[in-house]
Amino acid sequence: MSNERLRQAMIAAHVDIDTITEATNVDPKTVQRWLNGRVPHARHRWKVAELLKEHEDFLWPADEDVIPTTTHTSEVIAAYAHRSDVLAHAWWQLFLRAKERIDLLGYAMLFLPEQHPYLVDLLKEKAQASCKVRIAIADPSSTNVQMRDEEELLGGTLSAHIQTTLYYFRELCNYNNIEIHYHATPMYNSIFHCDNEMFVTPHLYSLPGSKAPLLHLRRLGQHGIFENFATHFERIWATTTPVPLHAADPRNYSSRVASE
Repeated sequence: MSNERLRQAMIAAHVDIDTITEATNVDPKTVQRWLNGRVPHARHRWKVAELLKEHEDFLWPADEDVIPTTTHTSEVIAAYAHRSDVLAHAWWQLFLRAKERIDLLGYAMLFLPEQHPYLVDLLKEKAQASCKVRIAIADPSSTNVQMRDEEELLGGTLSAHIQTTLYYFRELCNYNNIEIHYHATPMYNSIFHCDNEMFVTPHLYSLPGSKAPLLHLRRLGQHGIFENFATHFERIWATTTPVPLHAADPRNYSSRVASE
């Protein structure tokens, strides 16, 4: 059974069999066997991972003797019991590696600007480099936000969290290559999609996002789990509406804080 992770990593890095044979000093037939599912010796794994700029445990998971041909489960490269278990550095690297797209979908996503004080600057830099940024945040006046707030016993604070996030993102409104939209859909997953990587947080009843599990996905093909979530984002995005410029106006934020 073939190692699709290795094959896709070679394509992404523009590395062919001959390049790997030169780097590892093995026969081309040996590299073909690796592509067909055989696991190399440790010294060869290290060299190939370094050449492809990938983690060795991604190319050859420690708990799998053979990489299955299906991409449906191979695309799950890590799973965490809680979103809060993922280090801030991992989130930053996810955004930093993006070159073509950054798609964010959630209710408030307030933890992102709070944990990453330079996130707005990074998103601006990405946009200036022609990376398309789309942020779908929940409409604070929607019924689904009210229901989620009641479900988590938040006491009406979810709407305020959304407005605070918009305050953090105020400089991104009307910025070239950046779109911030409201969605009013029932949220089953939060999605953080950057090129061929994605963090997905399934929403569990009454649990706040920080305590929900998180999946780290890497796209390997057109019909895997990654594509399902990417399509999910596109379908929700099609229902969204642009956030009015006044929604992120600092004066509105100040007035809201003063009234609380």
